[in-house]
Amino acid sequence: MKPTRKEIGPGTRVAIVQKQDQRSGRLTYGYVADILTKSPMHPHGIKVRLETGEVGRVQKIEDSLA
Repeated sequence: MKPTRKEIGPGTRVAIVQKQDQRSGRLTYGYVADILTKSPMHPHGIKVRLETGEVGRVQKIEDSLA
């Protein structure tokens, strides 16, 4: 299950999938600057903007990666 909006905040380290990488599933890692999705959850992941300016949907929170 994808992380919910309340689990994500500015400064959270996450793995996102960008629009152009959805087919390949390539993940981009970084720190959340802004949360762009208003709803508490989304089936494809909460959309965020990273501090680097990249936009994508959160696939997992980096802290929870083993």
